[in-house]
Amino acid sequence: MPVFEREVRVSAPLSEVWEFHSTADGLVALTPDWMHLRVEETRGPDGEPDPEVLEPGSVVVSSVKPFGVAPRQRWVSEIVARDEGEDEAMFRDVMTEGPFPEWEHTHRFRADGDDATIVHDRVEYELPGGPLGRVAGPLGFFGMEPMFRYRHRETRALLEA
Repeated sequence: MPVFEREVRVSAPLSEVWEFHSTADGLVALTPDWMHLRVEETRGPDGEPDPEVLEPGSVVVSSVKPFGVAPRQRWVSEIVARDEGEDEAMFRDVMTEGPFPEWEHTHRFRADGDDATIVHDRVEYELPGGPLGRVAGPLGFFGMEPMFRYRHRETRALLEA
């Protein structure tokens, strides 16, 4: 399965960067306008609506309409892992419904001194299209790079003060 990875150094403490990424609001803030994201529902592990923190078992139901064309695509993600330590933290979400046959996104955060954090994104994915999608899989980089470049730039702009 193809893998996309990208990281950025953010001049903000791990605790602030981690807190920002632990909510659906963080997802909205880091999604480019051209994706036309709509978060339709968030549920905690026990089904409670709009949880403060996305814990394992939480589900985010959203839809996107890239560049405002084509039909709106439903995207359902479940948080499957979350771990926080003194100098690092991580969470992983898996797409359970959406445009990709496989999508697993691991978000890692590592303290870089007291006032900076390394944010590392790793996405394992399979493009749609069956055998043709598998052959074209490495080309997914060209779609993901601008998205994650935007996410990282926004993370820095919103958290570096």
